[in-house]
Order: sequence, then C-alpha cells, then structure tokens
Amino acid sequence: MVDSGAIGAQFIRCLDAGREEGTPYRHWLLDDALPDEAADAIAALPLAPPVVLETYGKRETHNASRSYFNAEQQARYPVCRAVAEALQSAAVVATIESRCGTRLAGTSLRIEYCQDTDGFWLEPHTDIGVKKFTMLIYLSQDPGSEAWGTDIYDAERTHVGTAPFHYKGGLIFVPGPDTWHGFAKRPIAGVRKSIIVNYVGSEWRARHELSFPETPVS
Repeated sequence: MVDSGAIGAQFIRCLDAGREEGTPYRHWLLDDALPDEAADAIAALPLAPPVVLETYGKRETHNASRSYFNAEQQARYPVCRAVAEALQSAAVVATIESRCGTRLAGTSLRIEYCQDTDGFWLEPHTDIGVKKFTMLIYLSQDPGSEAWGTDIYDAERTHVGTAPFHYKGGLIFVPGPDTWHGFAKRPIAGVRKSIIVNYVGSEWRARHELSFPETPVS
C-alpha cells in the first residue's frame, strides 16, 4: 500500500539533503525523492508510451497524448492519488517554500507523467511565468539511462551540464528568465520515465491537468 504520509516524509528528507548549485542559476539535485514502493508503482503504471514522431523541441506539440495525475488518474491508480496528496500537503509545501525561497500559497499542483522514447528532444527553454516551481523526478532504470538527464544551459544557451539521471533522483529549480534547460537529442534505448511537478498560478487554463483544480495549496 502506497502511503501519502510516507511519500511526503521521504520527499522532505530528500529536499533537506538536496545539493544546492548556484550556477548557471540556482537549482537543487536530489537523491531518493520517493519511497521505493511509490517509485516502483509509478514506473509500472499500465500506460503505454505515446507514439510521438516529432516534438519540434516542445512537449506541447502533442498535448493530446500527455498524462497527468489528475482526478481521473487518481481514481484509477492509488499511487497517483498518494503522490498528489503528499505534494499538496502543508508540510511539503512549507518545506519547498523554506528551502527554495518561493511562495506557493494560492497555486495549484500539476504532476505530469512523462514517457519519452527515441527521437524525443526539447529545445533550450525557460518555463513560463505561471509556473512557480519545477521539479523533475527520474524513474527509469534502463541500461544507458544515466545519460538521460535534463540539460542545463546558461543565459547564452550554452550547454554547461546535465543533471544526473538515476532512479528516484531529480532536479528542482524556481522558474525565472535565466532557468534555461532542455534535452538535446540523443539515443533513448528504452523509455525515459519521469514525473514533472509544477505549482502553477491561478491563471492556468488547462484545469483538467491539475491534481486538485478546486483546491489551491495553502
């Protein structure tokens, strides 16, 4: 049984121990962001990877095939509900605000489940202003997956590093005009699984993507 309390407690410990980096912008590198049973359950969700022939460097190219821990998926899969409840909790939100220096009151939780396959890539970009927090948690153990981390760029879009990709590891940043990141095209021999966690402002229009569209975090 996947427990939201255990997920929240594990994430708080993980964030407290996260490695803060200051260049090219402030970000945090994570280890063991989820309990084993939660990570395993997400990675085993019976959702087929979308067939994507070309992204043109943007996830929104294929919006219709994207998956979220929304009300529908939470009703279907207990792990989606447990993870959403954990990240909605006051304790987790307070820890994020304290550790990362951001304000999340009044935002809404959005969790996307990504299954990227060979041919996927993302151009260097900064997250749109309505996103107040971004976290990626990596969930693949395929051979060669250590090369699948998020690419980090400086203000001139020069590649300066890649976040370590390992099971239950992750990357956090508070979106701003300098938080350039992407995924340069390279072989994906398997499925690059991850969740992307955002807290978004009230102006977010795609309410069906949100975990609790009628309940902002407090």
